[in-house]
Amino acid sequence: MKLFNQINRQILHRRIVLIIFDIMAVCVSSIFPLWIRFDLKYTDIPEIYLSSAWNYMFVNVVVTLIVFFMFKLYHSLWEFAGTAEAENIVAACLLCTALTFIGLRILNYPIPRSYYFYYGLILLFITIAGRFSYRTLRNFRHKQQNKKNGIRVMIIGAGDAGNTVIKEITNSNYSTMTIKCIIDDNPKKWGRLIQGIKIVGGRDKIVEYAALYGIDEIIIAIPSANRATMKSIVEICNETSCKLRTLPGIYQLVNGEVNVSKLRDVDVEDLLGRDPIKVDIDSILNYVKDKTVMVTGGGGSIGSELCRQIAGHQPARLIIVDIYENNAYEIQQELIRNHPELDLVVLIASVRNTNRINSIMETYKPDIIYHAAAHKHVPLMEDSPNEAIKNNVFGTWKTAQAAVQNGVSKFVLISTDKAVNPTNIMGASKRICEMIIQTYNRNYDTEFVAVRFGNVLGSNGSVIPLFKKQIAAGGPVTVTHPDIIRYFMTIPEAVSLVLQAGVYAKGGEIFVLDMGEPVKILDLAKNLIKLSGYKVDEDIKIEFTGLRPGEKLYEELLMNEEGLKDTANKLIHIGKPIEFDEPKFYVQLHNLKKAVESECEDVRPLIQEIVPTYIPKKSK
Repeated sequence: MKLFNQINRQILHRRIVLIIFDIMAVCVSSIFPLWIRFDLKYTDIPEIYLSSAWNYMFVNVVVTLIVFFMFKLYHSLWEFAGTAEAENIVAACLLCTALTFIGLRILNYPIPRSYYFYYGLILLFITIAGRFSYRTLRNFRHKQQNKKNGIRVMIIGAGDAGNTVIKEITNSNYSTMTIKCIIDDNPKKWGRLIQGIKIVGGRDKIVEYAALYGIDEIIIAIPSANRATMKSIVEICNETSCKLRTLPGIYQLVNGEVNVSKLRDVDVEDLLGRDPIKVDIDSILNYVKDKTVMVTGGGGSIGSELCRQIAGHQPARLIIVDIYENNAYEIQQELIRNHPELDLVVLIASVRNTNRINSIMETYKPDIIYHAAAHKHVPLMEDSPNEAIKNNVFGTWKTAQAAVQNGVSKFVLISTDKAVNPTNIMGASKRICEMIIQTYNRNYDTEFVAVRFGNVLGSNGSVIPLFKKQIAAGGPVTVTHPDIIRYFMTIPEAVSLVLQAGVYAKGGEIFVLDMGEPVKILDLAKNLIKLSGYKVDEDIKIEFTGLRPGEKLYEELLMNEEGLKDTANKLIHIGKPIEFDEPKFYVQLHNLKKAVESECEDVRPLIQEIVPTYIPKKSK
């Protein structure tokens, strides 16, 4: 309460000061026009005109204060005043001038015709000067203070976003930055100034001027730039030792949300060299709307993002099944918080438990199942192959069988590019899963499909979180091989395409997501080190550890014999189902089941019988 009263007193004091200033402004504006009209000689002003001005002054002061109050000239924070406040001042002064003209005519006070023009002009000048002088002095003080600050900054982008960032940094009481120069690719802007800061050239000048001014931090203020442009600029910036930061999307500029606090560090996602993938949201909405949707492995990286996006598309009910309670709890609380209207069911269960999965489907009767539950970590599965087969292969088999028995309309398997010509247990197990769902699709009414994609940035077990931890620990950053490449996609992108593929599914397809151009892991490591503000091999070293068991230099998305068909979305393709002997396949599955349940010492030969393209690979 004491603080509230203190703030009210401060506001009252400011308003009293402004009112006193405006009274003086009206007095000056009432006499100065006559002084100007008669050649700046007060003694030459006729007494009749002076009497008119003095006699009307009290009325003029009262009317002006009322008008200024109506136009909120006593409510604004003038240290942050802008064009809106300036427009209010102009409108208020014009109205005051018109009322002065009317008042003097009604009271029949004689006055020169030029008086009204000079009166309005002087009143406007004094009012603007008085109110904006505080802001000008404040900005000048901040600029002088900023010159002493330690962080030297280069701004890339001389558009609206760049101007906003410069204004924020210059005017902020808490800024520790000094803006030294601006970079922009538009030659027409070169040599010109924004708020007193020079635009020194295009992106080819970044390295030169970063060295010339001793730049510590580069801010990329081009929120509308596509990924290719960002990749190009970031690669040039990485030739310096400067820290990089960038702005969020352009929609936040439109909403007026951009300020210094919105700056974020440049993420490795900016280096993928492509724009974010967009999908047909309406088709997805119609697909899951009013349906009961079940997601197995719903607490994992892919599963949880599936749940987020499905929750936003108005399902009748969302059922999350996961064996790991902590993950299940986290996504449950997030969805309750963000979608309080959602009919949400979260269950702890293993897809390896036949009775439990059957019971869940009998109770909730899902229309669509997204099967994301799986063991995915390649090296760990190489050391525990029986567990990989139990969970991935037979967990999928049991879930598919339960789906058939309970009338599920569509079953979508989340697969992987490692299923193509697999060299590891995880990839081979996923290939068997694809064969299971193709077999079930041919024999039952449920539509079974698989969606295959590569690595997702930021997922559990992804290389990016590992690199970040290693950098935070001071290095070294470990890369298995200098030439290893991977296809990358963000988790939301992958899940959006999975949902869209489900819309296209007619049954039996293996959908292959276009992951864009492959990325060299070594380049990712180097760029992440630079983006963290360190120098490669000086501050943070990179060590090559050799390929791990089952790891390939590159991943394939499509088996040679599958062929490729396009869909309405150019980023989603369909691989032709591979023909195989179904009765023999079932016999092989039963043999494999017996082997893993008896903890067979080496299950790989049995897997090779089922997946002829599986060639186990050992690390060197």
